[in-house]
Amino acid sequence: MSKLSEMNTPIFWVEGHPGDFDKEKWKIEVSGLVERPKNYSWEELMAFQKVTVEARLTSVTRWSVRGRWGGICLADILRDVGALPDGKFVRVWSCGLVYDTSIPWDIAMKEKTLLAYEFDEEPLGEDYGGPIRLFVPYLWGYKSAKSVVKIEITEKYITGYWEKRGYTDSAKILPGRVLDVNTGKVRPIPGGEVIKFEDQ
Repeated sequence: MSKLSEMNTPIFWVEGHPGDFDKEKWKIEVSGLVERPKNYSWEELMAFQKVTVEARLTSVTRWSVRGRWGGICLADILRDVGALPDGKFVRVWSCGLVYDTSIPWDIAMKEKTLLAYEFDEEPLGEDYGGPIRLFVPYLWGYKSAKSVVKIEITEKYITGYWEKRGYTDSAKILPGRVLDVNTGKVRPIPGGEVIKFEDQ
């Protein structure tokens, strides 16, 4: 059992749970406003420098989980394909191409925005978006698309799956109370990236 499972971290797949994946056959297509469109194999993805960040995934449904997320800086991928200056947004699709979302360029280039494949040094399972997912701790979790298969650099913002259904396009984390999955306690959070909880 993974650490995320042990903490009873919520599992949610709007598309339906995808089942098991063979990560060795995994590919991510990167296209759009780039000089060198590419389909990255798992082997090619693992050739990128691994980065580990201590950060929280915070859900708009009011829970937050902290850990050491390991993966590839999204910025490294964008540089590798030669993203063009006209690109203002990064659009990402989950497996099955039902779920998509877009993040602004400045957020995509931040140091903690990853294509994550580990949590606390364990491989991410399919329950939590494995084998590799977008991880954007600066925004509500619906921007952290699971099981990523496609990335497109765009000039204009394109409304994503949940955004079409009423969630904000900005996904700015707002003050309120959330369940800290790590401790099992409900705590207040400030707006913006959730770094730590204040004692009640």
